[in-house]
Amino acid sequence: MSNLLLTNIHQLINVRKHPVLLRGQALKELPVLNNAWVQIINGRIADYGTMDICPDATEVYDLKGASVLPCWCDSHTHVVFAASREDEFVDKLKGLSYAEIAAKGGGILNSASKLALTTEEVLYEQAKKRIFEWMALGTGAIEIKSGYGLSFDAELKMLRVIRRLKESLPIPVKATFLGAHTYPALFKEDHESYIDLIINDLLPAIDQEQLADYIDVFCEEGFFTPEETVRICEAGKQYGLKAKIHANQLHLSGGVQAGISVNAVSVDHLETMNEETISLLASSDTIGTLLPTAAYFLRMPFQPARALIDAGAAIALASDCNPGSSPSGNMNTVVSMSCIQMKMLPEEAINAATLNGAFAMGLEKELGSITVGKRANLIITRPIPSIAYIPYAFGSNLIDKVLVNGREVTSE
Repeated sequence: MSNLLLTNIHQLINVRKHPVLLRGQALKELPVLNNAWVQIINGRIADYGTMDICPDATEVYDLKGASVLPCWCDSHTHVVFAASREDEFVDKLKGLSYAEIAAKGGGILNSASKLALTTEEVLYEQAKKRIFEWMALGTGAIEIKSGYGLSFDAELKMLRVIRRLKESLPIPVKATFLGAHTYPALFKEDHESYIDLIINDLLPAIDQEQLADYIDVFCEEGFFTPEETVRICEAGKQYGLKAKIHANQLHLSGGVQAGISVNAVSVDHLETMNEETISLLASSDTIGTLLPTAAYFLRMPFQPARALIDAGAAIALASDCNPGSSPSGNMNTVVSMSCIQMKMLPEEAINAATLNGAFAMGLEKELGSITVGKRANLIITRPIPSIAYIPYAFGSNLIDKVLVNGREVTSE
């Protein structure tokens, strides 16, 4: 039995006996234990307290004033992809529009064509390397979507890669089927046949191999309508797949309403919102997952985090790591950007990237807070003066070590 004791912790951050999903003003409440210790037995948090009463352990690690917080829970990524798209990045800098880039074979279809030619083994090794990089930067759980397959064989290939990552990585991985990411070229003028492929061919095959935890749809003008979104999500429900919706990224697309109508776990993006959609989301049980690095990369207006929080919504933060619009899985950047550009308080951003991120993946009983019984997936900072210093010092690597299941993340 392993028994590790972390002592002389300056601040033990997000300490909770009974974690609940945080909504509205509750996001400001970030419980902290000063001058603390935390005990880890067999990879899980066994106990914690202040240094005036400290237990014994077989292994003691004196943190000498460093702080400890739960690892980031990244609930929205596309980390399985075949190749980067920096050529499109340069095209955008030269002034080409999304439509012009797509006409050149760019965008999602670019990633799909490259993925179709890449083996499962190569996709697995590439994604594993990326995830270990993000783990070293504090990510302790990750959700991964398909959606660069866009055919029967390639979507299953992606999901099998994600299953392999789920089986081999030391952090929890959730798999999301995003066959409804866009319409492949073959079905550009025949949307109904592609939806039929998703519902009647892909979903049964995915269920047979138990390849997904969630289903997702890109509900947006020029992609999938709210009605199509609801139809696909309802079909996924028949196989036990809960919904997570790409909603309101480019337009008031109806994605928020569609997500709420199918009891989606989360609606993600939300760059384009109005009073009605903010109010609807705040009065629902659905989490609003904000992806600020995507807005930054695309030079779009940032999500209205303050209005959503003030209305009482439950907010999570995620990286949207993907090759086209957010080529980074660094959740430290996400947290800093949320404070600097969306005016979230440090406490709100940390809660949204840890506990609420765990809720957005159904991992709230395992991760997201310093709670007895949860996995010891922990960030150990370099000595910092306060919680606010984490988003404030956005250009510095403030992480000294990352523990996953009580063990230091080193390499693959």
